[in-house]
Amino acid sequence: MSQGLPAAGSVLQRSVTAPGNQLQPQSPEDDDRKVRRREKNRVAAQRSRKKQTQKADKLHEEYECLEQENTMLRREIGKLTEELKHLSEALKEHEKMCPLLLCPMNFVPVPRPDPVASCLPR
Repeated sequence: MSQGLPAAGSVLQRSVTAPGNQLQPQSPEDDDRKVRRREKNRVAAQRSRKKQTQKADKLHEEYECLEQENTMLRREIGKLTEELKHLSEALKEHEKMCPLLLCPMNFVPVPRPDPVASCLPR
């Protein structure tokens, strides 16, 4: 064999390297290191997926809470709108017969002291 390569079926294994790099025999320590690295990577990927799932679950729970709060607030808006309508109607009915509003003396302007002028030096 030329170029110093082992014969087919040789006991030595070759690791794949980047183009241009020389191939080197793979030792059992290299195999163990590769297995440990793959296991470590697998565990890290599982942790990452679990964390991502937990984050998605938390966001979904937050979404559900916000939806409930939104529904509750919309109901409250509806109730307050109805109360405003009722009170406005009651005020209109009251204004029709209120003696204070019907008395012409209540529309005479009363001079009131200017709050800003009272603070200024004389």
